[in-house]
Amino acid sequence: MNEIIPIASDHAGYELKEKVKQYLSSKNIDTKDFGTFSSESVDYPDYAHQVGSAVNNGTYKRGIVICGSGNGVQMTVNKYPNVRCALCWTEEIASLARRHNDANILSMPARFISEDLALRIVDIFLSTQFEGGRHQRRVEKINKIIC
Repeated sequence: MNEIIPIASDHAGYELKEKVKQYLSSKNIDTKDFGTFSSESVDYPDYAHQVGSAVNNGTYKRGIVICGSGNGVQMTVNKYPNVRCALCWTEEIASLARRHNDANILSMPARFISEDLALRIVDIFLSTQFEGGRHQRRVEKINKIIC
């Protein structure tokens, strides 16, 4: 059974989301689109929460969220304890997010990266494995609150 990638965006990320979906489909990777479904202005948390919740509860292993800056959707999904969302605007950041942080949701800034770069980032994010080792210990500390 192939992995299904949940994906969501706000209005600013809508066009890039559609391109990412087409690209993943061309690689025989299925997506679950949580919206938005047009470039009409919307509130990004309404869509990002759906991906965050679905990854958090284990329905999906990894996901993708997109908005203008990538920040709003990233902040939203990172509210979930089992989510480690990385805002990626370079290929190296995407690779490090997977290798060192075991990021399970990719956030991209639609207004700041090209379509070609976004697709390369998606490829890297989906194909790069977590290194574990010393990084596992660090990832385990992410949800520990120290006062």
